[in-house]
Amino acid sequence: MTTTETLSIDGMTCSHCVRAVREALAGIDGVHVVDVRVGVADVRLDDTRASRGGIAAALDEEGYSLAA
Repeated sequence: MTTTETLSIDGMTCSHCVRAVREALAGIDGVHVVDVRVGVADVRLDDTRASRGGIAAALDEEGYSLAA
């Protein structure tokens, strides 16, 4: 099943952040990046391959975090 989600992301302040988050999300199996703006990412998720935990870990590795 594929779902579309808007993720709120803490720590983004500039175009470099947007690029870093886009690349981090694009590197996750099952995540298709639709759009990334400062503080927000719109993604389509393949629920059988992508997990919130995997997304959070990839963002954390780049210095960002999913907002609560």
